[in-house]
Amino acid sequence: MIRINLRSFRDFFSSASAGGIILIICLVVSLAVANSPLGPGFEQFLAREVGYSSEHLALRYPILLWVNDGLMAIFFLLVGLEIKRELVEGELSSFGKAALPVFAAIGGMLVPAGIYALMNQGTDVASGWGIPMATDIAFAIGILSLLGSRVPLSLKVFLTALAIVDDLGAILVIAVFYSTEMHLSYLLYAAGVFALLLVFNRLGVKNIAFYLVPGVFMWYFIHHSGVHATIAGVLTALTLPTTPGAEESPLEKLEHALTKPVNFLIMPIFALANTNIAFEAGMVEGLFSGLGMGIVLGLFVGKPLGIMLLSWLSVKAGISSLPQGVAWKQVLGLSLLAGIGFTMSIFVALLSFDNPAYQTEAKFSILVASFLSGLAGYILLRLFAKWSIAPQVQV
Repeated sequence: MIRINLRSFRDFFSSASAGGIILIICLVVSLAVANSPLGPGFEQFLAREVGYSSEHLALRYPILLWVNDGLMAIFFLLVGLEIKRELVEGELSSFGKAALPVFAAIGGMLVPAGIYALMNQGTDVASGWGIPMATDIAFAIGILSLLGSRVPLSLKVFLTALAIVDDLGAILVIAVFYSTEMHLSYLLYAAGVFALLLVFNRLGVKNIAFYLVPGVFMWYFIHHSGVHATIAGVLTALTLPTTPGAEESPLEKLEHALTKPVNFLIMPIFALANTNIAFEAGMVEGLFSGLGMGIVLGLFVGKPLGIMLLSWLSVKAGISSLPQGVAWKQVLGLSLLAGIGFTMSIFVALLSFDNPAYQTEAKFSILVASFLSGLAGYILLRLFAKWSIAPQVQV
């Protein structure tokens, strides 16, 4: 019998729960700063350029760009590690395990994107259809953790697997639809580095430095290629070796090392830098524009609708089954929590629009939708926890 190393998952869940609380604190601090006399100074700080630039090397950018393209590449490195581990030994390692979270995630991506696209077809903000597709795993798990033993562990595992598939979908959307003008030479350089990392994997190289150092070069090449630089983190993660056994692999070692810095440092910094929204007259009215309603309805309505619909269809067709101890009413509460977009949604919003006004309106709409989703999901799951839950509900 194969023993699976679950330490990385336990560490990730534990820190992600606490990380969600820290994200909420950073969100409040960022909003407070933006709406205080410190707001203009903070914006100037984020716009300050740092780094080095020469004829042959361009690494001087605003601090905000370093956060969104640099630090977030490390975030995506961790996401890539989680995806590969789940594919090798976790909830996505077999069709039987993966079917329900995969179908649920697909529904939770397609329906919100469709709602936004229908409401904004032919407008200047039509490119934002990817914004309501994403789930913020740290926030969602953080809120779910507040319920403690009121919800079964299998529901938490299901949410984690669903969010990881959701992240994979967001990564593909960013790579395919939100890349700028391509520069073939840099893409070829990046492809060469990626091929080298694959060779290291095939040769059984276990020293993590042999993957991370070339990964930095791949980040530079991808950043200059027109594809968003954060994709380099995912590609690097997919080359690290791992095994389904109990012995900790290089991938699990790196995941264990990155989990706390990402959840306690990188994501809070991203929240501080990107949610500094100065409230102005007309922002509430903006929620009822095509952009605002597309995001709010996409996350708050489209997410649970898509997750519930495709989950029910996959179970009805006999392709998948509900996790042990989980009932449909709990899936409904979980699907509402999946409407917490925040980090990934804001990230896609920044890629979708060059107009700062659209970015601000999108951020505000994401905050409102995420708040509504988190509150509704928590209330429903807390209410359902008072009732006896059957191991399986027939549909």
